[in-house]
Amino acid sequence: MATSEGFLTDEQREMLKTASQNAENLLSSSPKGLFPSPLFSDHHLKVPAAGKSGTAGVAVRHVRRSHSGKHVRVKKDGGGGKGTWGKLLDTDGESHIDRNDPNYDSGEEPYQLVGATISDPLDDYKKAVVSIIEEYFSTGDVEVAASDLRELGSSNYHLYFIKRLVSMAMDRHDKEKEMASVLLSALYADVISPSQIRDGFVILLESADDLAVDILDAVDILALFVARAVVDDILPPAFLTRAKKALPESSKGFQVLQTTEKNYLSAPHHAELVERRWGGSTHITVEEVKKKIADLLREYVESGDAVEACRCIRELGVSFFHHEVVKRALVLAMEIRTAEPLILKLLKEASEEGLISSSQMAKGFARLEESLDDLALDIPSAKSLFQSLVPKAISEGWLDASFMKSSGEDGQAQAEEEKVKRFKEEVVTIIHEYFLSDDIPELIRSLEDLGMPEFNPIFLKKLITLAMDRKNREKEMASVLLSALHIEIFSTEDIVNGFIMLLESAEDTALDILDASNELALFLARAVIDDVLVPLNLEDIGSKLQPNCSGSETVRMARSLIAARHAGERLLRCWGGGTGWAVEDAKDKILKLLEEYESGGVLGEACQCIRDLGMPFFNHEVVKKALVMAMEKKNDRMLDLLQVCFNEGLITINQMTKGFTRIKDGMDDLALDIPNAEEKFNFYVECAQKKGWLLSSFGSSVGDGSSKAVAAT
Repeated sequence: MATSEGFLTDEQREMLKTASQNAENLLSSSPKGLFPSPLFSDHHLKVPAAGKSGTAGVAVRHVRRSHSGKHVRVKKDGGGGKGTWGKLLDTDGESHIDRNDPNYDSGEEPYQLVGATISDPLDDYKKAVVSIIEEYFSTGDVEVAASDLRELGSSNYHLYFIKRLVSMAMDRHDKEKEMASVLLSALYADVISPSQIRDGFVILLESADDLAVDILDAVDILALFVARAVVDDILPPAFLTRAKKALPESSKGFQVLQTTEKNYLSAPHHAELVERRWGGSTHITVEEVKKKIADLLREYVESGDAVEACRCIRELGVSFFHHEVVKRALVLAMEIRTAEPLILKLLKEASEEGLISSSQMAKGFARLEESLDDLALDIPSAKSLFQSLVPKAISEGWLDASFMKSSGEDGQAQAEEEKVKRFKEEVVTIIHEYFLSDDIPELIRSLEDLGMPEFNPIFLKKLITLAMDRKNREKEMASVLLSALHIEIFSTEDIVNGFIMLLESAEDTALDILDASNELALFLARAVIDDVLVPLNLEDIGSKLQPNCSGSETVRMARSLIAARHAGERLLRCWGGGTGWAVEDAKDKILKLLEEYESGGVLGEACQCIRDLGMPFFNHEVVKKALVMAMEKKNDRMLDLLQVCFNEGLITINQMTKGFTRIKDGMDDLALDIPNAEEKFNFYVECAQKKGWLLSSFGSSVGDGSSKAVAAT
């Protein structure tokens, strides 16, 4: 009899029991985790109620009744279907990959796209140095900080380390400010180059406005950092002047430099005041270290105890400052000649013990070499003594042999720099005198007396730079002088290189002279009109400049000026005529006076007219036009004029040679109008050489002059 809960036949019960046992056996023999357990925990057996089966003629195992009472046809093997058991070994949840499973295969993992951020090396560097600085502020260990920075690499980013170090110290106590200054002195030259130190302070000054937003007294603190760097010899005093030129006067950076000069570096005993401004922190000041070094060296010279001296050096605990020990020891050896063997012995032992590193040793020698000029005031033989000490140190093995080479190169560079500096000082005086006197021959004599023709481009740059900052009179005088110099002592290459130097520094010049670009373009165009340069030279100049720089724009402007209508007349009077004759005006006057003389004029009056021109540098034009006129008119009176001018010293042999050279260079064109021009010219050359107003070597040397004249024209 059926019940409300339904019934199963005996055959069905047996089948269910067998299936359950088989499933349990399979589970127990399978690896752990392969099948969820219990297998049927979420499936409840449902059977149709008695008497309600509408499935007559259909095998019972293929029919199930869902919760809703609807008949559902199940799939093969009993899998699927709502309200059914599912397959025998089916699981009811989503399958999960178990990485602990012995049969785990990574290839079954789903693919995922992982985004990778591209790191900026500079950002990475800035983050890394922050931790180095923080650690240094905590430990105060200079050597560890230097080592960490060295290991970090990226030496081209060290200027940002300086900025970060100082800016972090500015927002902390005096202890950290002192520590930052000490660390900068330690890193100078060994880890961070002098140029990077300068660049680091430059970007600090440029960011002073931003620093002032967060740090109220940023200007005063940064000024003190700059002053301390100057006192500690890691910034040259000239840094202040150079940096001022690069900063706007309204900027905080400019105020910093003014404060540095007025409040810190101008005060009496400023070095001591600056050194102690932050209380010295836990470190002794540089001046105190220097005093201790001087004392221990003098004690060593008296006692001769190298072991004790090395112990004292070690106790100072300033291995980054051992170059000062080397420098002072060498100076002492120069002052007390009998102490030299002891000093060399001490330095050798300190090197062999590893007390003074090779880099500190070389740095000490280098610092002494830089100060030899000042030292020579107290020790006249300082340079020769130093030159004798270097080979000894190298031969004994405690100074790197590379120092000799670098020292020689540095010495040559320093000597060259000093020579250039002296030349600039001299020519500024010469140019100022010329602006007052308008005496071109005197200026040319002064330049020749200097005897530095290799610096002619520098003179040109200085001449035009000084003229641009003055009135039109001086600008006109500069252009006239340029024509004279090109004829007398300057080559076309000198002129070209001088203008290149001017244009390369055009942006710096514009900081002091507002209309610098326009005025430079006028000078350049005027040089072309005056036959000092040819248009092709402008292309040469432009090719040696950066494409989009201010100088390139100036060259393009000069080309436009030259290409304009009536450019010659306008450019000859661009400075209002000045006090000097324009070249075209001078040529016209020379032609008129020669025509007047040729038509029956008095010889003395012609000479006076040449003298009244006041352009001795342009007398080669008189020679050239006189010879051409003699050929055209077939009248040798012009030779008499040239003879008298030479005898009176009115036309020099140099101007004579230039005039003859210009005729020879233009002989092909001249022969078109005067068929026997070459024959006449050879006659004039022979005549001039016999009378002594043309060098006998003219024929053989004219090739050089010819090439130069061709380049000029």
